Amino acid sequence: MTQVAPVLSRDIPTEDEIVARANALIPLLRERAEACEKARSVPVETIALFKEAGFFRILQPKRWGGYEMSPNTFNRVLMELARGCPSSAWVVTVLGLHPFEFGLLDPRAGDEVWGEDNSALISSSYAPFGTVERTSGGYILNGEWKTSSGCDHANGGAFVGGRVANAAGEVEFRSFWIQAKDFRIIDDWFVVGMAGTGSKSIFLENVFVPEHRAHVIAAYGEETHGNVANLFKMPFFSVFYAAISSVVIGMARGMVDLYIEHMVPRQNINQAIGAAVKDPFIKGRLGEAEARILGAMTRVLYNTDEAWSYASRGELVPLEVRIRQFATNQFTGGECFDAAHMIFKKTSTRGIWLSSPMQRQMRDILVGANHITQNQDNIGELLGGHLLGVPLAPGNPFGVKV
Repeated sequence: MTQVAPVLSRDIPTEDEIVARANALIPLLRERAEACEKARSVPVETIALFKEAGFFRILQPKRWGGYEMSPNTFNRVLMELARGCPSSAWVVTVLGLHPFEFGLLDPRAGDEVWGEDNSALISSSYAPFGTVERTSGGYILNGEWKTSSGCDHANGGAFVGGRVANAAGEVEFRSFWIQAKDFRIIDDWFVVGMAGTGSKSIFLENVFVPEHRAHVIAAYGEETHGNVANLFKMPFFSVFYAAISSVVIGMARGMVDLYIEHMVPRQNINQAIGAAVKDPFIKGRLGEAEARILGAMTRVLYNTDEAWSYASRGELVPLEVRIRQFATNQFTGGECFDAAHMIFKKTSTRGIWLSSPMQRQMRDILVGANHITQNQDNIGELLGGHLLGVPLAPGNPFGVKV
C-alpha cells in the first residue's frame, strides 16, 4: 500500500494550558448536561469544542498530528471536564484513549485511519461479546458488541475485543480495529446514568480484519514495546484504567462543587436566620468527602507519574509496579461513589428534584463506578497475593506467561 507522509503537529500546548482549557469549559458543559442526557449523546457542537481544544490529540502519535503528551495531562483534563458533564467527559476519555492504542499497532493502521483526516475519532467495545475466527491474513468478526461509548461520533471506526487462539493454540485476548463502514449502530442505550455517553451497541457481520489492525492487549515486553516511542512504552492497562479512574474522580469533584453552591445559601428549617453551614454534619461530611476524593486523585496521578518516570526514559515499566498500579487504581470508583453519596445524602430533598444537577451527577457517578476498571471487590486479592508471593494465574493482564 502507498505510505502516507507523517503529519507533524504544530503549536503543542503545555500541560497547564490544555488543562486550563478544560477548566474553562466547565460552566458550558454544566449548562448542556441536561440536554446531553436527554439526547443520549454528546452534542456535535461539544465534540467540536473538544477537538478545537486538542483533547483528542493528547495521546495521539506525533506521526499523525498528535501531541504525545504525558498520560497525566490527559488525566488532569478529564478530572476537570467531568466536573461539568460526566457524560461528555466520559466520551472524551474513550475517544481520547484510542489514539494511544494506535501507537501500539503496525503504522499501516494509523495511516489508514488518519491518512486523510487526522482528527478522526475511534470508539470501542472491548468485552468479547462477538465471535472471532482466524483466517488467512487476519480474522473474521461477527456479532454484537455492547456499550461503545461515543460511537455516534466515531467516524474513524472502533476497537472491539475478542478471544482467539494463536499459532501455538493458546487463547489470547486481542483488540481489533474495524472501520466505521464495517459496523451498524444499534440504538439500545437506555440507562439510569451517563445516558449522554451514547454507549450503544455496534453490530458486525462477516467483517475481515487484517493482521496489522490487531494486537494482544496484555502483551508487554521488548518484543512488542521495544521499538515504540516513549509514550507507547506505557502499559495499555496503566493508561486505560487511570483514565477511567480520573473521569470518575472528576465526577466526584463536580458533586463537591454542586454541594458547596447549593449549601452555602441554604436556610436551616430550625433557624429563622442562619445558613445550613452551621450544621456540623454538613461541614463534616464535606470535609471527609474532600479528603477521600483527594486521596484517590493523588494515588492515580502518582501511579501514572511513577510509570511515566520509566517510559519517558525509554524504559519498560517493571512488573511489580504494573501490578500495584493496575490494582490500586481500581479502588477509585468505590471511594468516589462513597464520597459523593455521603454529601448527596446531606442535601436532603434539595438534591432529589429532576431540576437539580446533583441527582444527575449522583446517577452518573453510580454508573461510572460500576465500570469494569473499578472492580474493587476482588482486585485486592490480586495485589495481596502478589505481595505474598503467589504466582500470577494464566490469562493474567500483564502479559506474563504462566
